[in-house]
Amino acid sequence: MDDNTSKDQSLIPVERIERSILLIRGQKVMLSTNLAELYQVEPRVLVQAVKRNIARFPKDFMFQLTEEEFSNLKSQIVISSWGGLRRARPYAFTEQGVAMLSSVLKSKRAIQVNIEIMRAFVRLQRMLASNKELARRLDALEKKYDTQFKVVFDAIRELMKPPETKKRPIGFLVEEPKVPYITRMKRKS
Repeated sequence: MDDNTSKDQSLIPVERIERSILLIRGQKVMLSTNLAELYQVEPRVLVQAVKRNIARFPKDFMFQLTEEEFSNLKSQIVISSWGGLRRARPYAFTEQGVAMLSSVLKSKRAIQVNIEIMRAFVRLQRMLASNKELARRLDALEKKYDTQFKVVFDAIRELMKPPETKKRPIGFLVEEPKVPYITRMKRKS
């Protein structure tokens, strides 16, 4: 099945899934609140299912947000989708944690949603890999053409330098007429 076919038969728009993938603690994660919405279950139901199977979710698969992370996240989201005041901080699931959810949530929808989420993670990884490749190629081009265009680069750098201004001394400059100073002559004794 190619990407176009899977998009047409998609249960959830790909963009919606990709918007739900966040970068927290240097990892791409999805929050329990967003996952529950995608699976069409209450967040507490999802969390209860996970807690009943906690051995399947080590720390590198799932972690709970700290108070500070949760506060920062809420302040970044202008229109709150948290359903009013939340008492519990949401859990963050890594790609492996989301995959593990399929063994905990066994509904037909959960299986289909999980497949689509896994595809979204793979697409993001491909995009990141292609961006790294593009950056590598640009670096290679810059190194290759740097010597040929050295004169151009040097001229641009000269133009970028701020003009040198003649520094004036700090304070007031008082000009007085020159007065000849009389020196005393030493007496002859």
